[in-house]
Amino acid sequence: MSTIKQVKLGEQGLVVPAIGLGCMGMTVGFGTNIYGDADENEAIATIHRSLELGGNFLDTAEAYGPLLNERLIAKAVKGNREKYIIATKFGFEVGDDERYTGKLNGSKSYVKKAAERSLKNLGTDYIDLYYLHRLDTETPVEETVAAMAELIKEGKVRYIGLSEVGSETIRKAHAVHPLTAVQSEYSLFERQIEQLGILDTLNELGIGLVAYSPVGRGFLSGQIQKPEDFPEGDFRRSLPKYQGDQFYKNIELVNQIRKVAEEKGITAAQLAIAWVIAKGHVPIPGTKRVKYVEENIAATQVTLTAEDLGRLEAIIPLEAETGARYDEAGMRGVNL
Repeated sequence: MSTIKQVKLGEQGLVVPAIGLGCMGMTVGFGTNIYGDADENEAIATIHRSLELGGNFLDTAEAYGPLLNERLIAKAVKGNREKYIIATKFGFEVGDDERYTGKLNGSKSYVKKAAERSLKNLGTDYIDLYYLHRLDTETPVEETVAAMAELIKEGKVRYIGLSEVGSETIRKAHAVHPLTAVQSEYSLFERQIEQLGILDTLNELGIGLVAYSPVGRGFLSGQIQKPEDFPEGDFRRSLPKYQGDQFYKNIELVNQIRKVAEEKGITAAQLAIAWVIAKGHVPIPGTKRVKYVEENIAATQVTLTAEDLGRLEAIIPLEAETGARYDEAGMRGVNL
């Protein structure tokens, strides 16, 4: 087993490898093939290979599928549950017919219902890290977090977190029960949480950042060079970051990042992941293929100097306009 460095995620006691595995793309979900088709056998092999290399921190959600992703993970970890650290999320309401209702739900009753369903779907009696996936603006976050804290008392959840929330929400939630982590999109291409002071809040309160899409939804890999390279029906085609003139402006930035990666003898994706790790956060790049999980985990061995970080951040400075990460409706649900 590879010796991926272990890091403290927040200050509540959770220790995880320096890199996690985002499992969303392993099942077709959210009503679309978000990142193209999925192959269950390859996905399970990817989870197993990740474990062999020391990558035992898995990220899923009831919304992925919905429910199908958690069931896939149950198959993958069966007989080895204790070797994995499993994070899942709730909040995009899923009805008893296993379909989205189109609402967000952070009510006390839904917290309990969603947790019981996730435990069943994951084939486990505890969840290591349980997140509210998006803030339900109809329910005070204090109510949601109090219900999550009850799950900790019952032994069903070990640690709790929130996803895509702003500083005020984080403070209110943390006052009810200490948060271990906040999950947000964060990469060389997406640093809004830095601009808004959300990272400062996390540092002040001792809450870890779990960075999803650290490779800019695959864009920083350099493998996408024209809009048509996104498969038909791919979710990324709908994102402002990857449309029109903005696409080509961003490609120019990616090509400069690739040059730095080539000098270091690594891939651009590895460089992007190593940057997040060097900033002190835990990236969870998503993949559904063994080849890429090996490549991603190898990024934990890359050392970046202060000079390297400065060079990368000069290519894409904090104030660089790289385009919105969701459409208008999607942006209304983040950093609340």
